[in-house]
Amino acid sequence: MNAIVIAGGIPLPEDPLYTYTEGRSKAMLDIAGKPMVQWVLDALSAAQKVDNVIIIGMNEKTGVTCSKPTYYVPNQGRMLANIVAGVEKSLEISPDKEYVLVVSSDIPGLKGEMVDWLVEEIEKTPADIYYGVIPREVMDKRYPNSKRTWTRMKEMEVCGADINACHVSMATEHLDLWENLIGNRKSPLKQILAVGWDTALLLILRKLTVEGLVHRVAERLGIRGKAIIWPWAEAGMDVDKPHQLELLREDMDRTVE
Repeated sequence: MNAIVIAGGIPLPEDPLYTYTEGRSKAMLDIAGKPMVQWVLDALSAAQKVDNVIIIGMNEKTGVTCSKPTYYVPNQGRMLANIVAGVEKSLEISPDKEYVLVVSSDIPGLKGEMVDWLVEEIEKTPADIYYGVIPREVMDKRYPNSKRTWTRMKEMEVCGADINACHVSMATEHLDLWENLIGNRKSPLKQILAVGWDTALLLILRKLTVEGLVHRVAERLGIRGKAIIWPWAEAGMDVDKPHQLELLREDMDRTVE
């Protein structure tokens, strides 16, 4: 499977991380002596089930490396446009591959075996989109002070994973709705409102399971959806705020000691 790494984000002055990046790429923030994105590329290098890596928003001059064949695509300006460009590049490289991984550049704790586990889960059940979540108890055990945004489901509280997968057809269909969903990715309730008040009400009342929610959203979109419940917090421990950056710096420093 090919992996698309989204690495084009540059925090603006109003972003809490701007004082750390000062107009530079967020993906290049230093964590334990490496650019943050390099840790993600190391995980993809170690994953046996990743064939090619497509990096969005960077070029060869950045100096990051990956042991897999690596391709660079310029930043397209918006998250959805970046994903579409990545899928198009994947189809150019490997016309026969039906699925792609979409990986954020800001989950430095990711490991190769975690990526391989996700691909194995995808291979078990055909779907159009795979949406990963991390249960709160998993996150709190690994990163007690993560301060993630939680969605309360019927059976658990969850936050979203930052590595997911989709069928390549998703890059050409339902683009307006995808734009809405991705634009509200930090607000789960707004995402659900985009596909219907009835689903939002069930979510507020905690009447939906994780699998039930993904099924309802996918059905509304006319696609097949599959929920992936992660046993590892690293898939969702991203860097959105300064305290999360410092948390991961301390954690990764301990990892490399």
